[in-house]
Amino acid sequence: MIDALFNQPNYVAAKRMLDATAARMEAVASNLANVETPNYRRIDLPRAFEKQLQEAVRSGDVHALRNLRPQLQPDPNAAAVRPDGNTVDLESEMVEMYRASMEHGLETQLITGRLLKLRMAITGRPT
Repeated sequence: MIDALFNQPNYVAAKRMLDATAARMEAVASNLANVETPNYRRIDLPRAFEKQLQEAVRSGDVHALRNLRPQLQPDPNAAAVRPDGNTVDLESEMVEMYRASMEHGLETQLITGRLLKLRMAITGRPT
């Protein structure tokens, strides 16, 4: 019975979105750490992953959601912003960090809310 609670499409989708956001935060951290590294290519989640995640969420296919794994790759659209070939734009990365932080907060609240409902069902108390 417990497995059924954690296999619902909305819960699995929220976990995958959280995984993707964590990967994106890792990419931003790496990009910021290498902002001065010559010939560094910025990394990010591929747009194809975002489309696959959206498609799996729309379909409600739990197996497709479980099989999705975010993997960081060099950004093929990033152009050099400095003469040394580095493709990291500091301002863009800071905006991306803020956006990922906001997404992380929302996704964490979605998962926490689900777990709090489970706790309430088990104990009869909200906390």
